[in-house]
Amino acid sequence: MRAVVQRVLRARVTVGGEQVGGFDEPGLLVYLGVTHGDGPDEIAWLARKIWEVRLLRDEQSASDVGAPVLVVSQFTLYGDARKGRRPTWQAAAPGPVSEPAYDAVCAELVRLGARVERGVFGADMQVESVNDGPITLVLEKEPSAS
Repeated sequence: MRAVVQRVLRARVTVGGEQVGGFDEPGLLVYLGVTHGDGPDEIAWLARKIWEVRLLRDEQSASDVGAPVLVVSQFTLYGDARKGRRPTWQAAAPGPVSEPAYDAVCAELVRLGARVERGVFGADMQVESVNDGPITLVLEKEPSAS
């Protein structure tokens, strides 16, 4: 499971011209990708890491200050463009696998105490944000061996 986490001053996601999630205060924008084999261990680890990583001002975490978290699904985080000009998406888990994992990460963040805003899984989304710093971090947990 892979997440790109950005410290932002505000963020929003729209679908079809209508805002479906967002906030107008400092928080985190998270782009989330799921790969084959991701399960409960990866979900729990990543949600906790997002919630507790100290990316906000004064080395605080979202959990320290109750900052909002906007989570946007993004299978392209598992794109591979090392060969040729057209990326392959083979490492990205298909929707029937990745959508429940995305939902579970959001649910785990809520369980931990986060105010979670969301995109719409699989939709053509427009994401707007004001990166603060800029601060961007990639978090990744390889799937556990079965």
